[in-house]
Amino acid sequence: MPLSDVQIRSLKPRDRVYKISDANSLYLEVHPTGARLWRFKYSWHGKQKRIALGAYPNVGLAEARRKRDETRLLIHEGVDPLADRKRQKLVGKFKASNRFGDLAGEYIEMVTKEGRSEATIEKMKWLLEKLRPIADTPVADLQAVDIFAVLKKIEAQGRFETARRCRSFASRVFRYAAASGRADSDPTTLLRGALITPKAKHHAALLEPEEVGGFLRALDGYSGYPITVLACKILPHVMARPGELRLARWAEFDLEKAVWTVPPERMKMRRPHYVPLSWQVIALLAELRPYVGGEDYVFPAFHTWKRPLSENTMNAAYRRMGYGPRELTAHGFRATASSLLNQCGKWNPDAIERSLAHADGNQIRRIYNRTPYWDERVRMHQWWSDYLDALRSGDDAAIEAILVT
Repeated sequence: MPLSDVQIRSLKPRDRVYKISDANSLYLEVHPTGARLWRFKYSWHGKQKRIALGAYPNVGLAEARRKRDETRLLIHEGVDPLADRKRQKLVGKFKASNRFGDLAGEYIEMVTKEGRSEATIEKMKWLLEKLRPIADTPVADLQAVDIFAVLKKIEAQGRFETARRCRSFASRVFRYAAASGRADSDPTTLLRGALITPKAKHHAALLEPEEVGGFLRALDGYSGYPITVLACKILPHVMARPGELRLARWAEFDLEKAVWTVPPERMKMRRPHYVPLSWQVIALLAELRPYVGGEDYVFPAFHTWKRPLSENTMNAAYRRMGYGPRELTAHGFRATASSLLNQCGKWNPDAIERSLAHADGNQIRRIYNRTPYWDERVRMHQWWSDYLDALRSGDDAAIEAILVT
């Protein structure tokens, strides 16, 4: 006969455990301590098993019957309820042990081994630091609203681009977690469109020939750390990203062949980039060599030569020279080269793009043409250095002579 709540409340403990049946193999165990525990008995491949469904009164009669029916449904579907419960506990424990910060660290380690540049890795670590409020939370417990709260705090500081980059980085961590079986989905996909879109930011650059000449003359008169000064002098000639030059090692330079090979792990597109060296650049490197001796880095830091110049060193030099962040940045010299080389009309735009290491959209062409426009780029880099020298001199006749050759 099925149990009732009145009957259950009236049950008294005895010297030994005893059982009171309800219906469909559900029963209540009454212990000498007074504890009353719901159990469900079932047969699995000829073996009798039982599974706990909770303690009364925390689990009432109606709730116990609902759990019994759910358990019977599992059996009907060919699932052993006890084995399923153990699996669920293991999965829960596994997911609970996988905190966002730990998985982000794993992801960063993985992409480091894949050859991502040092600058990219440092940026990822910086973004992870911004996401610290969720670092100790298991990824399985994180919802879109949790991440949104962190991103809105970043936006409240006016750092709209940082918030968007944090969302993008978190998305990569969640996708890594899902691919490795430790998350079910990427909740950050729900946040697309929820963040403020920052205004397009362009790297401040000198785009007029007179401005470039004025800067080069100011640089000649700048008396900072010699290695920084020489880095600032070389950068406009080679059209490289500041990080590519900053992290350069002597082994990458073949001065006899006048070429600098930037390894793929330091390139944005993750493939080697070949930079023709003008005689002016080779002369500047020769001037630099006595300062660094046998050190590995071409531009070692001031305090420890085992590390390269820091990311902001060249920009800091420009500030000391009187150029504000809205006037000039190290990255802006790429825009300077692109603008003035295209304006002069002497060079194939594709050769200019190749020297700037921009992506070739044609993958097949990229595979079979490993050094596109190389001969033209060699001539162009020498012309560009000659043009910079003429601009620095301020001699209109010399500038005109370069432009018409």
